[in-house]
Amino acid sequence: MDGFLDDTCGGLTELRVHGVHGTPPQTTLHHPHPWRVAGDGVTGFYRRWWPEGRPAGGDADVPGVRRREAYAWGGLTSGGRALALWLPLLPFSLVNLAYFMLPRPSRGRWLRRLAEAGLRLFALLLTGTLVGAVTRASVDLFGWQCTAPGRACTLGGAPAFARWLAETQAGEPSRRLAVAALAPLLVVALLWWLGRRTWQRDEQTVVPPGGGPHSPIPLARPRLWHGGAPVWRLRVVHVSFAAASVGLAVAGPFAATRAGLALTVANAAVQVAAAALVVLPSIARRLDPHTGATAPAWLTWSCRGLRAAAALTLAATGCAALAGLGPGAGGRQLPGLGAGALQQALVLGLGLILLAAVAALAILDRPRGHDPAERRALGELAVMDQPRGHDPSKGRGLAVEDRPRDHDLVERRALGGLGAWVALMLAAGMANVLALGLLFWTAGYLGEPGAPDSPAPPAVMLFLDDTIWWRAALVPLLALAALAVAAVLWRAGRTERDRLAKRLAHYYGERHAPAVAALWSCAALTDRAGLVLGVLTGVGVAGVTAATALGQFGLIAPVGGLAGALSSAGSWALVAVGVGLVLIGRRAYRDGRLRRTVGILWDVSTFWPRAVHPLGPPCYAERVVPELVARVGRLARTDQDQVIVSGHSQGSVIAAAVVLQLKPELRRRVALLTHGSPLRRLYAAFFPAWFGAEGLAAVRAAVPWHNLYRLSDPIGGPVFRRLDPFAAASHGPVSDDPVDRHCWDPRRPALGEPLPEARRHSDYWLEPSYDVAFDRLVRIKAPA
Repeated sequence: MDGFLDDTCGGLTELRVHGVHGTPPQTTLHHPHPWRVAGDGVTGFYRRWWPEGRPAGGDADVPGVRRREAYAWGGLTSGGRALALWLPLLPFSLVNLAYFMLPRPSRGRWLRRLAEAGLRLFALLLTGTLVGAVTRASVDLFGWQCTAPGRACTLGGAPAFARWLAETQAGEPSRRLAVAALAPLLVVALLWWLGRRTWQRDEQTVVPPGGGPHSPIPLARPRLWHGGAPVWRLRVVHVSFAAASVGLAVAGPFAATRAGLALTVANAAVQVAAAALVVLPSIARRLDPHTGATAPAWLTWSCRGLRAAAALTLAATGCAALAGLGPGAGGRQLPGLGAGALQQALVLGLGLILLAAVAALAILDRPRGHDPAERRALGELAVMDQPRGHDPSKGRGLAVEDRPRDHDLVERRALGGLGAWVALMLAAGMANVLALGLLFWTAGYLGEPGAPDSPAPPAVMLFLDDTIWWRAALVPLLALAALAVAAVLWRAGRTERDRLAKRLAHYYGERHAPAVAALWSCAALTDRAGLVLGVLTGVGVAGVTAATALGQFGLIAPVGGLAGALSSAGSWALVAVGVGLVLIGRRAYRDGRLRRTVGILWDVSTFWPRAVHPLGPPCYAERVVPELVARVGRLARTDQDQVIVSGHSQGSVIAAAVVLQLKPELRRRVALLTHGSPLRRLYAAFFPAWFGAEGLAAVRAAVPWHNLYRLSDPIGGPVFRRLDPFAAASHGPVSDDPVDRHCWDPRRPALGEPLPEARRHSDYWLEPSYDVAFDRLVRIKAPA
């Protein structure tokens, strides 16, 4: 190969891990010619290649001495075109986030297991909600209502395929339902295929020997990134439950006949068996990959038996329906819709139970640092995981004076520890928005949506329950609540801007201080994200509860007046949301830039494994963390080698997880440099059991660590202590914190110069502070 490329591994390696948005290697390396030295086109390790030959200068790679390497993992979340299919799966991803937001106190273990079982059951019902929406749109609105004699699909303006089905199977409703059931069955098959394919392609990675299985830090346990068996079991349960719900919709209207009753009972039994399996603690238990432990054989055979029973029952239901099950029960709407209403009631009731359980766990798991005994324990944790004979004063870990101070570790729990419940409610809300949008769009496409109490309904009207119309009426109310919250945030930001402007005037001058203050105050609004989510979730849950009561008891019909106007406006808004998602997904399938933009959503939400919902978007960390652990082991084989892992934004979260997976003897050769890091601002606040005081203290104890942050950055922030930049500007650099380093942004202009452009969350690698922090972390000396 012409040119120059350092392909050695010894010496000092700066291993850069990018953040969100699928940053290309040339940007991460700050070099126009990256060359992949390991990995593949999805995830790869890149180094700088000089086509003109070996360069000179202190920044160039020197074989056997020093080099710069970049790890590119953006192909997992923003590279493939299948990303366009992930948008409807966002509710499933939120349920997995809820599991990792769950408090994990040392007391109340049985309560936590009960909450985890409730989360798995909630995830199963959420699968039923989305698949049930497709089933209702196809089997009820199309197969039962629209193609019935004299209804919308028999008229001249109906689609040709609908008119054909209505004319040829007018007297055989079971055959119409069997044909209509193909659409939800295709959705179930697609969910199964996506879950299986993404696991094999993106997550199935061998975990190298790393942290001990008995580590008290959950993030340090290798089993976290070893989920093949539990994800398979959960996938079997969810797919069987969804398939049985389709079979139940086909067989339920004919329960008056012997065959229809038998098929209805069989499909319901499959759903009950799936629900019984999903609440078992062992169904989702992850085992350490290095101990050789296996799941109980009876559990594996139970899942296989459930899969076989679901397939046989579905096949029998389809064959019997095609053969003809009789006229079925009468009615405008599909008989048996009470099962769907029962499922919605279960979701609401389970949500209330989980609220009580999560609140109790949050009380038991109060923030650390309030009790003196707990503070002493946290101080001891800083040196707990060091190798025997280790001297912390010689450049490794923390010196005694550098250990976390009591007030450094006081945690700020987002939403008072109720983040798991809020994430669940957001997941349920998004699932309902998608479901309602599909129902209203289908009814509008085939005919005209109407309420059961609509006076003198025309033949083209397709009926939806009052509960559905009442939930549609919530959309304008939620929009008003969002506007009110936005107004409050604007007012709070303006107050903070005025306060900052007075303090910044001394550093930036009266001319530039207001602009910088506006920038900093806007970035600080991220800290209020929990409050915003809590308010909107509270309004939404109260509204759904009221809508369910109004719909079930028929107190007020959503026809005419203010109720009719709100429900009509909400139905149009829901259709617009559904169409917008389809258009975004279609464009993302073709446009790589849009895929990278949409991929930011998955960069944040799919870091965590599929712990409770197996059909969500794939977890990239199940592949990224083992690959980085293996690469660090290759680059730092001897005590004369050192790897400085440099993580930006989400890359800092990955880097912290990697550090805790390393062997103790390997950690001596590793240092950590993070910048723009959301570790404390977002992850410790929303995932305290994993990135709380103990988790961050363990990372701090494991390797030397520096963290750069800017107050103009809306995502990154300090990890342990927010330094006072004004004191630093007046009295010199504040150096009493061993980890956090504040970077001024924008740069202070010289007299008469314009204010430089702010970098906010980007280009930390170009900061002068970056080089200073990097040099402080270097342990080995380069040979002359």
